[in-house]
Amino acid sequence: MITSRLTSKGKTTIPQPVRAALNLRDGDELLYELQGDQVVLTKVQQTPEAFAIFDEWHSETDRKAYATL
Repeated sequence: MITSRLTSKGKTTIPQPVRAALNLRDGDELLYELQGDQVVLTKVQQTPEAFAIFDEWHSETDRKAYATL
């Protein structure tokens, strides 16, 4: 069994064996799924932005302009 502690600010460290099993890296997004009194932790699979390969459309200004489309 793998455990970790919760801080007073609601933070915890994900133990290394769990990080390794999920291949977690700095900046990865996590999904918490509640199932009764249990939580299932899953690494969110990143999908590339549709226009990220077009450098001319890959700026902060463009992301803001196209955010609501």
